[in-house]
Amino acid sequence: MTQIQAILLHWFTENKRDLPWRDSPTPYQVWISEIILQQTRVSQGYDYYMRFTEKWPTIADLAQATEEEVLKMWQGLGYYSRARNLHRCAKQVAEQHDGHFPADFDALKRLQGIGNYTAAAIASIAFNLPYAVVDGNVYRVLSRLFDIDTPININEGQQVFAQLADTMLNREQPGTHNQAMMEFGALHCVPKNPDCQNCVLQAQCLAAAHGTVAERPVKIDKVKVTVRHFNYLVIRTEDGLYLHKRSGNDIWKNLYDFPMIESKEPLTIEQVVSSDEFKQIIGEQDFTIAKVSPPYTHKLTHRTIIAQFIEIKLSEEACNIQTKNIFLAREKDVANYPIPRLIDLYLNN
Repeated sequence: MTQIQAILLHWFTENKRDLPWRDSPTPYQVWISEIILQQTRVSQGYDYYMRFTEKWPTIADLAQATEEEVLKMWQGLGYYSRARNLHRCAKQVAEQHDGHFPADFDALKRLQGIGNYTAAAIASIAFNLPYAVVDGNVYRVLSRLFDIDTPININEGQQVFAQLADTMLNREQPGTHNQAMMEFGALHCVPKNPDCQNCVLQAQCLAAAHGTVAERPVKIDKVKVTVRHFNYLVIRTEDGLYLHKRSGNDIWKNLYDFPMIESKEPLTIEQVVSSDEFKQIIGEQDFTIAKVSPPYTHKLTHRTIIAQFIEIKLSEEACNIQTKNIFLAREKDVANYPIPRLIDLYLNN
């Protein structure tokens, strides 16, 4: 065992958080926790993990759920493709592997939504197989320990860090080592203002010696953010309000929002009402505009959505909207549908 490995394991023993998926972890527990915690802080993901595993204690239980149930349970976490892949993977394991995760790295990677990182986490933590995980925390720890200036989001950088993580791996305790690396990055070697003076790895850290801690890891900014304008029609009748089920390959697939007119630029109410899309939805029915919300700004990874909500009242006799994917729901039932965070914020404002 190298000195760095020994220091990390000792630090982990003394400082690790008490998390429900760490005590005698099963492949199912590791998988659920890793999928939830991708792009999610532990403080936010903890409750989701508990709700998922309480409702679906085994992968067979999850495989029997409907996609809509899974999306509703996932609501608020974002990146809904993770939830859809989670459900598909559960069905795949139930149908192809008799309800048990395969104890094989390559077989794990063939499952829906499982890539190198998640496969390595399951293989090492649940099966004690020698595969190194590389997540954002590991990138940060390794780039500082060895003062590496190769960007982490290019192919060359990913290969460099994957090889380094494999070289560093404690093959006797791969699962504990991987958790120690990730935990150290999450709790001590944090992105901003890490406590380098009281770091157990200060003597081994080249970035600390060279004064480059704040500059590591290096990441090339490649994200182009698109601004989209959503003009939501909150259409109410005495029987309820209209919901829209999203489809296609756009954001929030299979989630529910309101009928919406998208535009490249902000629209006035007059422009919305006179548009062909509005007439297609409302037709010749009588309506009144009850309220218009201020703009809501909702930021996603590659998009910024600026939304306005236009509350429209239809007369009792004029509530027969015949448009694909738009249907009338009782207002008390809206909470039962999986909805994006933006819609939830509006409804609870």
